[in-house]
Amino acid sequence: MIAITEQDFSSLKEIGRIVALIREELVQKTVPDITTKELDEMAGILFDQHGAISAPKGEYNFPGFTCISVNEEVAHGIPGDRVIEEGDLVNIDVSGSKDGYFADTGISFVVGNGDPILTKLCKTAIEAFEAGLAKAKPGSKKSVLSKAVIATARKNGLTVIKNLTGHGVGRSIHEEPHHIYNYHEPSDDELLTEGMVIAFEPFISTQEEEVVQYEDDEWTFVTENSYVAQCEHTIIITKEGPIVITL
Repeated sequence: MIAITEQDFSSLKEIGRIVALIREELVQKTVPDITTKELDEMAGILFDQHGAISAPKGEYNFPGFTCISVNEEVAHGIPGDRVIEEGDLVNIDVSGSKDGYFADTGISFVVGNGDPILTKLCKTAIEAFEAGLAKAKPGSKKSVLSKAVIATARKNGLTVIKNLTGHGVGRSIHEEPHHIYNYHEPSDDELLTEGMVIAFEPFISTQEEEVVQYEDDEWTFVTENSYVAQCEHTIIITKEGPIVITL
């Protein structure tokens, strides 16, 4: 969407605050021996307390309030009986709506002490997000964000997932622009405009560049031989600089 009115900005900031709060609460509660279902139930309570609706559940009938992905799972992991263990790579992805406005956020992190490469992977995802964010201004091509992501990954000896992308958000959970790539695509010359609302989400990978859908369900994306970390925030493009509403 294009945020224009004061109502647009205030309502986007409110749902951004809520999904960020839920994301951070779940990150803090992600400790060894807890199940992903227990974490998701906490999210359901928080959505209710704040008068918000889970976007995946409300829009797509997803079997959870949040997407929680562990290790080989990259995105859209279904909360269930999986037990979190020390050293696991976990992704918490929270998207929701309130009063007709949507926001989307996610973060990957290592539980307790883990493999240093996983810590590096998560830090690189944040670094890639910040590198792209610095380029996010009206009149810039969308592809400059993508170019910043792949350059950051390569600088750190890593690569990116090419078939998961960022997207527009605001009045629905997925809207135009439909793709914000994690790699440089010169033909992607659409311009960022004043008030544009996007979910920018670099996916940084140790090796593989594509994910596949898990055969046993209709949702989860996995890799075979790689770990992947994501950093996602919803931002509003303005001439004064991008507003990150999900910090």
